[in-house]
Amino acid sequence: MTINGRHVALAAQAMIISATGRACGYGSVPAPNAQPTGANLPYTVLYELGQDSNGPAFGDMHGDARVLLQVTSAATSAELASALADRVRAGFLGRTASGWAFPLTPASGVVIDRDLDQDDGTSVAGSVYSYVQRFALTVTTVD
Repeated sequence: MTINGRHVALAAQAMIISATGRACGYGSVPAPNAQPTGANLPYTVLYELGQDSNGPAFGDMHGDARVLLQVTSAATSAELASALADRVRAGFLGRTASGWAFPLTPASGVVIDRDLDQDDGTSVAGSVYSYVQRFALTVTTVD
């Protein structure tokens, strides 16, 4: 079995919304009616960057993949963009005594590891500040 990148991205999008309390677009600015806050700043945008797949070994039905996701936090000030990026980071990497603080459960696999792969920090274009982070998720297939 292979890892479905879209399923992983949709699960990450739901987790980001839960962790930040703000709308998250999938590859573009959130729609005006996107829950919970629409296209109002601040918001995040999630991009799929592909995956490195390790197919299952001969005789094994389980395959693993390293899925790369980029999250861009957009806001009206550098401080707000950084604060939103902190909430995104906490969503992906935050832990409690019993495990991950925010569940990330794709429909066709199980996330077995989460890493911050790259943190590009804040930049500005016009009057919108953005903070870019890239996360790597290791996902395995399930029966």
